[in-house]
Amino acid sequence: MNLKKLKIDRMISVATLVTSLIALVLVLKKPAPVAPPLPSARAAEKAQSFEEKMQQLEQPKDPGQPAAEVRLSSDEVSAALAQAAGATPAAAAESSSARPGEALDSPNSFVAGGAPEVNDYQVNFDGDVARGQFLTKIGGKDVWVTLSGHLASKDGYATFDPTELKVGDLNIPVSLVNDALQKKLFEQRDRLKLPDTVGGIRVEDGQLVMTQK
Repeated sequence: MNLKKLKIDRMISVATLVTSLIALVLVLKKPAPVAPPLPSARAAEKAQSFEEKMQQLEQPKDPGQPAAEVRLSSDEVSAALAQAAGATPAAAAESSSARPGEALDSPNSFVAGGAPEVNDYQVNFDGDVARGQFLTKIGGKDVWVTLSGHLASKDGYATFDPTELKVGDLNIPVSLVNDALQKKLFEQRDRLKLPDTVGGIRVEDGQLVMTQK
């Protein structure tokens, strides 16, 4: 009986070890990109298009006229983010593709602590879902995070309702981190305040839609 129990214990230990190793490999593995990188020339063109569309929201509207509405593609948003970070998407990917990483201590690790250092951005809009992917260093660990969900606005602030989370190539149940994520969003609420010229945002038909206030 004791021998049988010993064999079962060893089997459980081996299974736990194998599972842990698989999880570690998936966390360290770079996931498939949510969007292809943009060539530098095209990125500059898309960043300029983003700026021109945002300027449309700053134009005063005539009395009785409907609020202006602009639609932004994921390429335009990605290019604008890369420009704001001071790097093209291609350069950012080149500098970060070979970085080592370590496993996360827990699913909540990526939203714990202070504001994370984000080194790379990729954005994609699919139907009414916004999907972002970034390389970030949290607690001294380099990890790829892919986050999907519904982007909207309320009372002048952007809101985000997550539907999918991946760390590396490992799927994490959203239910495990949603409370921590919403708490973090609330703590950084000032960053979620919409520009004075923007009345609302949403993702629709694979585009980011912004309406004039």
